[in-house]
Amino acid sequence: MSYLRKPEWLKIAKGAPSCGHVNEILIKHHLNTVCEEAGCPNRGECYKSGTATFMLLGKNCSRNCRFCKVTKDAPEQVDPNEPLNVAKAVAEMQISHAVITSVTRDDLADGGALHFAKTIQAIRELSPSTTIEVLIPDFLGNEQALSVVALAKPEIINHNVETVPELYPDVRPMAIFQRSLELLERVKKMDESIITKSGLMVGLGETAAQVEELLKALRSANCDIVTIGQYLQPSKEHLQLVEYIRPDQFKAYEELAYKLGFKYVASGPLVRSSYHAGEGLHEMLIASK
Repeated sequence: MSYLRKPEWLKIAKGAPSCGHVNEILIKHHLNTVCEEAGCPNRGECYKSGTATFMLLGKNCSRNCRFCKVTKDAPEQVDPNEPLNVAKAVAEMQISHAVITSVTRDDLADGGALHFAKTIQAIRELSPSTTIEVLIPDFLGNEQALSVVALAKPEIINHNVETVPELYPDVRPMAIFQRSLELLERVKKMDESIITKSGLMVGLGETAAQVEELLKALRSANCDIVTIGQYLQPSKEHLQLVEYIRPDQFKAYEELAYKLGFKYVASGPLVRSSYHAGEGLHEMLIASK
C-alpha cells in the first residue's frame, strides 16, 4: 500500500495550544468529544477557542464505516447523567453555539434519540441563549425516533451523507444513501423552521460529476447547509486515500453549491462538519432579516 505525501495546504503548524481549561471541564463531567475520538485536525484550535463537539452515548460505534477513527467495540452502557453533564459543560465553557453528536447506537430501540432530546432540554435550561446543533445518526430510518429529536427543537439538525452514493459499499457498508436523504427531508416536513445540514468528504475516488449530483440530491431534500472537506486516512487499517483535492476544486464546489441554492456552504481541505459551525447559523439568521 502506497501513501500520498500530504500537500502544503494541509499541513498544520505544530504547537501546543492552551486547551487545559477545556480538558479539565471534559474530565470533570466525564464527557467524550468527537474532536478527540475521531482525531479531528482542528481540535487544538477549537479547544483553544473554548469550544468542543460533545459526543453522546459512549466511545464505541455500532457501525463499521471504513473511514472513521471512532472505535467499533461493544456499545457502552448509557449514562443517564450525561445530558445534564453536557449542559453543565456548555454553561461553564460559555458556548454560544453548542454542537452535539453521538456514536451510532443501532443496539438501542430509538438509536439514542431520547438521549439527544434530554441533552437539548438540559442545555436550554442552563444556557437559554445558546443555540444548539445536533449531528445525528440515521436511526435506521425510524421516523418516530427522528420526531423525538425534532420536537426538542434544536436550531440545526445535521446528518452527514459522507460520500457519493456510488462509494457507499466501500465507505459506509451499513448505511443507505436514500435513507439519509429521507431523514433530511423528513426534518423539514416535521418542522420547517429547523435548519438542515449535511456534509461529505472528498478524495475517496469520487468524480466531480458525482459530487454535483450529490449536491443536487441534497438540495432536492431541502437541505440548507452543506460542508465539504478532505478525507484524511486515520491509519493504514482505514480506507485508503485516493487523492488530495486542490483548494481551487473546493472553491468550485462551494460556488456550485451556492448556485444550487444552499444557504450556507463551508468547503475546504480542513473543513469538518462542526468546524466554525456557528458561523453558518449566524449568516443564515442575518440573511433572513
